[in-house]
Amino acid sequence: MKLFFGEISNDLVIINEEEQQHIVKVLRMKDGEKIHITDGKGNLASGKLIIEGKKAGIEVLEIKTETPDFNPKLHIAIAPTKNIDRIEFFVEKAVEMGISEITILQTEKTERKNLNIDKIRKQAIAASKQSLRFHFPVINDLIKLSDFLKNINSETTFVAHCNENLERIHLNEIPKLESYTFLIGPEGDFSDREIQFLAEKGIKAVSLGNQRLRTETAGVFVAAWNYNKMI
Repeated sequence: MKLFFGEISNDLVIINEEEQQHIVKVLRMKDGEKIHITDGKGNLASGKLIIEGKKAGIEVLEIKTETPDFNPKLHIAIAPTKNIDRIEFFVEKAVEMGISEITILQTEKTERKNLNIDKIRKQAIAASKQSLRFHFPVINDLIKLSDFLKNINSETTFVAHCNENLERIHLNEIPKLESYTFLIGPEGDFSDREIQFLAEKGIKAVSLGNQRLRTETAGVFVAAWNYNKMI
């Protein structure tokens, strides 16, 4: 299936401009080829490609709505890595494994204070198309940890920190829930003050195993753990 991103409103389907350029200039697709467009909200349009100069459109043959099959839902709030390639790797792999939402966290030890969220969103769209997802994940803006915690449910929220001296449950001891939120800290981990603050909020700490994982590896590990619950 050749899947692209666009807008779908009733019977009107408009292919995203960047996607049009990719179709015409890079893929060099031909007029009349079969094509599929998703709006990332569960709608899927199928039809024939229409090429007009440098523009690409679609002759719509069918529009249907796909129900989400990602259960349980996973939200990972993760601190950005100093090397931006690492967080982009996490986003790509987590999206492929069905993550529902990603929030970029600013913590006391976060080294990267600025992040191109639009680029991250584009990467999430690309990973969604590659894995044939019709429901794209939500990518939230950079937010301070303290602000993020104002709107969480402590019963479904967990933090993966590296302090072995504090009580932590193993990932596999977490009960089955309809949704999970995981907090993953920066390369220097959450500060002692942040860990205490999280505990006071009623957020349980979890261990991801005996090895100390990089930030992006921890994120992918949790995404894979949740993905295993889907299949």
